Amino acid sequence: MKHGLIKTALFTAAGAALVKVSKKSMELRKANSDIYRPSEDFFVDGKLNNKKIAFLGSSVTYGLAANGISFVDFLRVEHGVDAIKEAVSGTTLADLDDSSYVSRLRKHLDTKQPLDLFACQLSTNDQRKGAKMGFISRSYDMDDFDTSTSLGAIEYIIAYVQKHWDCPIVFYTCLRSPNPAYEFLRKQLFELQYKWHFAIIDIWNNANLAKLNQQHPEFMLDDTHPTCAGYRYGWTPIFVRELDSMLDDD
Repeated sequence: MKHGLIKTALFTAAGAALVKVSKKSMELRKANSDIYRPSEDFFVDGKLNNKKIAFLGSSVTYGLAANGISFVDFLRVEHGVDAIKEAVSGTTLADLDDSSYVSRLRKHLDTKQPLDLFACQLSTNDQRKGAKMGFISRSYDMDDFDTSTSLGAIEYIIAYVQKHWDCPIVFYTCLRSPNPAYEFLRKQLFELQYKWHFAIIDIWNNANLAKLNQQHPEFMLDDTHPTCAGYRYGWTPIFVRELDSMLDDD
């Protein structure tokens, strides 16, 4: 009898877990359904229309949990941004391989094409892939930065953009469960801001977004990656507001 009760309890717990997983899967599928995708029906006339903006990033910029749709696509379709989406999932700032931010910046972005603004994701992949943090250099010379490190790569990207496009630069952080390495990289980004005077959209520290995601768990696949609904209602309004202010005087 005792063994039967234990078996019943185990089956009950397993069934409850399956129901929970199934419910979460259904919520995620709904959050990526067509009703949440970018649509020209919601086009907004505004200062972002026809602005040429390059977005360099990894999975969050690509839209890994939203079938390849991210806030960049909402900006393009609904706000008329002439967006270049240079995003590959799992890639690092540090120049560890041919898919790194630094490598793709040099290979895939046309330096003869003027930009109104350059936006770069603070990757969550560097420490996971063993990239060294590096240090903030005293130099402003692009050739002096160690691009095999995260901070050296950031400085190189900034110097490269300044040299070739001379346009405003913004870095944006990502959501992440408590992670000392990413939090330190974020803090170093703010130190670099004092040196290079770029803008930061600090998604990581956005209390309103955190509250919204808590109220709507279907907005996130995991601690980092938004669904389509998450991009529509969470990320995109932040970027519209912040980019709007950066290009205010253009």
